[in-house]
Amino acid sequence: MASTLRTPPRFVPTLTTVLEIPAEPVAAEALHGASAASTPQPDLASAVALPPSAQLSQAEIVSLEEQLLHRVLQRVDLSLEERLSDTVSAAVQHQLDAMVPRLRNEIEAVLRALVIEAMAAELSENTGSTPASGA
Repeated sequence: MASTLRTPPRFVPTLTTVLEIPAEPVAAEALHGASAASTPQPDLASAVALPPSAQLSQAEIVSLEEQLLHRVLQRVDLSLEERLSDTVSAAVQHQLDAMVPRLRNEIEAVLRALVIEAMAAELSENTGSTPASGA
């Protein structure tokens, strides 16, 4: 049976440094239910993972969840508009490609009917006149 303690391949990144995060006291505003907009947002570029042994209060957990949700939504929002635009454009183009033959048939039928009606009206008005050939 294979051992669970295997050395990963050399191209797999491994954790070499453990960062200690000083515990910050929870602000009184956060404990009393102040809005998240009034609390300063931490610098997301310097955010690091918390050690598994860190004990967080419920307010801190909610704050971290909101920050994570905000960051994920920002990433999704960046590409969502572009992808939606591409998808809608492709769907519209597909529908147009399918409509062109039907539209041509409909336009041809309408034009044919109009020409027949116009020719019939013209011929009915000129039935008593002499032919253009002079016979």
